Amino acid sequence: MVEPSVRFEDVRIPLPETVHGLEAVTGVLGIPEWWPTGSRVGIVLAQATQKEDPLLESIQRGLTERTYLTLRFRFPYSEAGKKRPDPMPVLHRTYQAAVSILGRDPTAAPAHIFTGGKNLGALVAAHAATSRVRVEGLFFLGYPLHKQDRPEEVRADRLFRVISPMLFVQGTRDRHCDLPTLRRTLARVGAPVQLHPVEGADHSFRVPKKSGRTPEEVEIEIMNTLASWIGSVLGD
Repeated sequence: MVEPSVRFEDVRIPLPETVHGLEAVTGVLGIPEWWPTGSRVGIVLAQATQKEDPLLESIQRGLTERTYLTLRFRFPYSEAGKKRPDPMPVLHRTYQAAVSILGRDPTAAPAHIFTGGKNLGALVAAHAATSRVRVEGLFFLGYPLHKQDRPEEVRADRLFRVISPMLFVQGTRDRHCDLPTLRRTLARVGAPVQLHPVEGADHSFRVPKKSGRTPEEVEIEIMNTLASWIGSVLGD
C-alpha cells in the first residue's frame, strides 16, 4: 500500500466582481499527508508579486509538510501583470475570497485558520482580519509600517482594531519598517503581539553576503518561527 504524501494543487479563486477582465485569480493549495486528520489548521499566504516568491514557496512547502493545509495566492493586479496595486477594497475582497476557498468542502475544512502575507499581502491581511474574516492569528512578513525611510508616517490604524494574536517577522534593515517605531506602535496594540527580528535582512529578507548566511537559512528561520508561534497560539 502506498502512503499518501504532501501534494500541491493549482486552484482558481473566484472574484466577487470582474477585475482587469479577470473573474478569478490563481492559487496553490498545499495538502498535507492524511488531511483532514489532526488539529486541522489552515494557513493563507498572500503574495503581492507577479513572479513566484521563493520565500513564500519555501514557507508553504515547509508548513504543508508540518501537516498544515496551506493556500498561497495572488491579487488581481499581479495576476494581470500590472505593477500598480488594486484599491484596498478590491484587495480586501480578494483576500476574503481566498479564505473562503478553504471551507469549500465542509468535511475537510480547517478547524483553525491563520492568515498573513508578505509586504502588501501582510497589510491586506490586517485589513481583512478586521472585517468578516475570523482567524486564530495573523502573521506579517515584512509589514510595510510606513513608506520607505519615512517612519514618521506610520500606517497602523488597522493593527489597533485587530483582536487576534499577531506575529511580526521583520528584517533589521527593513527600510519600510523601522524597528524602534514598530516596537513603540506594538506597545499600544491591545491584541497579543510577538516580534521576531531577522538579523541583517532587508524588506525582502535578503541578507548581505558578509553575514555568512544563505537564503535557505533565512527561510528556515522564518518558517520555524512561524510554526512555533502557531503552536503557541493553539496551546500545543
